[in-house]
Amino acid sequence: MTPNNLQPHLGFGLGLRSEHYLDLIENRHPIDWLEILSENYMIAGGKPLYYLDRICERYPVVMHGVSLSIGSVDSLNENYLKDLKKLAQRVKPKWISDHLCWTGTQGINLHDLMPLPYTEEALTHLVTRIRQVQDFLGQRVLLENVSSYLTYQHSTISEWEFLRAVAQEADCLILLDINNIHVSAHNHDFDPLIYLEAMPADRIQQIHLAGHLNKGDYSIDTHDHEIIDSVWDLYAESVRRFGHISTMIERDDDIPPLTTLLTELQKARTISAGVLTQHQTAISA
Repeated sequence: MTPNNLQPHLGFGLGLRSEHYLDLIENRHPIDWLEILSENYMIAGGKPLYYLDRICERYPVVMHGVSLSIGSVDSLNENYLKDLKKLAQRVKPKWISDHLCWTGTQGINLHDLMPLPYTEEALTHLVTRIRQVQDFLGQRVLLENVSSYLTYQHSTISEWEFLRAVAQEADCLILLDINNIHVSAHNHDFDPLIYLEAMPADRIQQIHLAGHLNKGDYSIDTHDHEIIDSVWDLYAESVRRFGHISTMIERDDDIPPLTTLLTELQKARTISAGVLTQHQTAISA
């Protein structure tokens, strides 16, 4: 187990969803922090910002985006970056994250997280763009591994080697999505433990947990189901390898009552605490 000392461990959090605004404001729940979807609040005003301001008074917040399109060959969207920075100045997030992917081309947003070819050319392109974004925002960003359903024939290295190289060469951080590793491992027939073994512990700032849809021959990252046992097992292994990492649960569709998500969040706490206790017992023995 390698400790992570990049940022204080925030604990265990949830994704902020509008269905839970009032409950979060009116009641105090065992939630350590919240992750907001940046694009939902990159607006001039209205109820979403009203509720966000009130929630930020009660909980630490991190920002998570889906439209940075860091892997696109289009120029970086300066207006998007300005709005992102303006939101960050408003909510003062602990950190800002997005996805290691591309989401559009020629100014058209596909509203999907498209995988990248894993080549030296793509790596060089990404490193330059990530450094530009970090310089503009004045902080390092976290990039998340996405789930994928296709591969590129001209890729020359594995996804995990590519992610590791991007983090090290761009001096950025990693948002490690455990469910996405599981989904991609199923779809592309690789061992998810190999993925974990390749990850640089000193770059992992946050972990995502979520549910998905298993279609037999392939899986789809839907975020509308409960987390399955094999993803929980993979999460436990990540705790063994990386120690305390701020962990949150994503639910984007078929949103259940907050109490249901709190039950899953408590399971994450229990798994993490159990693994760390076993580790300390082994050291003391």
